Amino acid sequence: MKGAVRREPVALIIGLVGLVVSVAAALVTRDIPQPGTEAGLLVAAVFAVTIVLGEWFHLSAPGFRGSAPIAMAAAFGLALTTEVTGGQFVAYGTAFVVAVTSLAMSVGTVTRVLSGRDVSIVETTGRLVAITVVTILYRGVHLGQQPGEAAPSDGLVPWQRAALMLGITMLGLVADTLFTSVLRALSASGNLRRTFVEEVRSSFAMSMAVAVTGVLIALAAPPMGIAALPLFLMPLVLTLFAFRRYVSIRATYLQSIRTLSRLTDAAGYTPAGHSERVAALAVRVGRELGLSERELLDLEYAALLHDIGQVALIEPIPGGATVLAAPADQRRIEADTVAIVRETGVFEGAARILEHQTTPYRQVRELGEEIPLTSRIVKVVNAYEDLTAGARSVRAREAAIERIYLGLGYEYDPRVVDALLTAIGPGSDQS
Repeated sequence: MKGAVRREPVALIIGLVGLVVSVAAALVTRDIPQPGTEAGLLVAAVFAVTIVLGEWFHLSAPGFRGSAPIAMAAAFGLALTTEVTGGQFVAYGTAFVVAVTSLAMSVGTVTRVLSGRDVSIVETTGRLVAITVVTILYRGVHLGQQPGEAAPSDGLVPWQRAALMLGITMLGLVADTLFTSVLRALSASGNLRRTFVEEVRSSFAMSMAVAVTGVLIALAAPPMGIAALPLFLMPLVLTLFAFRRYVSIRATYLQSIRTLSRLTDAAGYTPAGHSERVAALAVRVGRELGLSERELLDLEYAALLHDIGQVALIEPIPGGATVLAAPADQRRIEADTVAIVRETGVFEGAARILEHQTTPYRQVRELGEEIPLTSRIVKVVNAYEDLTAGARSVRAREAAIERIYLGLGYEYDPRVVDALLTAIGPGSDQS
């Protein structure tokens, strides 16, 4: 399996520009610890190695925003640490902190790609934006530190300094979330407010833990030195292992759903692999439309189970193609599907999507009815898969798209159809 860098050209450009500018600024302003300031160089080196390792141990799972909590906490610690043991003030400033962080993140990201792991440039660049905001606000604005000089004391008592640091780190995390939300909303012509709220919901708890850890590292550095870094990162490390265990359980859970979705295949109601093909393509279309990870998870569950109601039919639909069935039959299958899914008691999000999977798009356009975007995605993708019957030839795909275009704006949401065309376009993975 090869590593994948998600198609996020704007974020890639911003990230590369940020890397070049930050390194250049550190060199031009001579904002680099000079010989004889070994404390600053050692601190920077240890933090940089930790950031690289943190990028490697990246957290990502369906329903959650991808993050690198160890890397972020270490980077916040680097940005906020101005003094180590013995009353030594570290002699590096804003440009140097951003340069070290961006280089370390770049090394960690490249390592993940080379090792065959998935990478989101938007998320990585968002983390760099957060660190840049925190460093500028604390070292540049609050402390007024000059390039190449040790950071001066701010004269605050410990609790005031801690509160200030925590407030600044939270502003940095808000900047990260806003940055990623704007890019994703623009790329998919989505609703910025909805995207931002979903990003906050999926990352709030972990963000708070990261912010507090970064502040604790900086506050503990004067009495403990660099030992504060591993000590206060340990809870995040334990959280990482617990999260990976949780992800493993969720993967087993998803596998159980996949097994349930094959019931219609085994009973001869649908072609082999139909539900899995619909789910895989629906998730790709959802990504094109900028859905959050939580929405994508519900969409995948709904797509896997969208035909389960066919088991209540006395006679199977030819080829299992519900798109060719009479509207009354489609609604009956939909009702049976929703009833079966709700009976499980754990798939309410998927059930809400499936309640509208056969509703024509004209009811949104003409009657103003609220039909979830995810429901419209299932409708379009299921139609495409029914009409191609699993075939991946150019002729089959063109014939299916032609049939879908006959109902464009009436049965099917044009925006979803456009996203479908992008998802199945040349070079897309149809496996």
